[in-house]
Amino acid sequence: MSRKENALDLAKFVDKGVRVKLSGGREVQGTLKGYDQLLNLVMDETIEYLRDPEDPLRISDQTRSLGLVVCRGTAVMMVSPTSGTEEIANPFGQDE
Repeated sequence: MSRKENALDLAKFVDKGVRVKLSGGREVQGTLKGYDQLLNLVMDETIEYLRDPEDPLRISDQTRSLGLVVCRGTAVMMVSPTSGTEEIANPFGQDE
């Protein structure tokens, strides 16, 4: 191997849709336009998923458009592609 492999290779997600979870509970989705070694992300056509007013830990279906944003690397907790993923029920959730 000539170069060191990164645990997170974001090059394959450039110009593709990604969903990013940020510290503090925010979630955004948009097109990844660029990144650097500190995991600072540049995203375009970005929308933010707003939190449920009754339960701040839960994301609601409401969104707001943000446009072009820079996500600071220290706040990025998770990056996932939007294509090929689907939400499933929590298998560990308690029955109410």
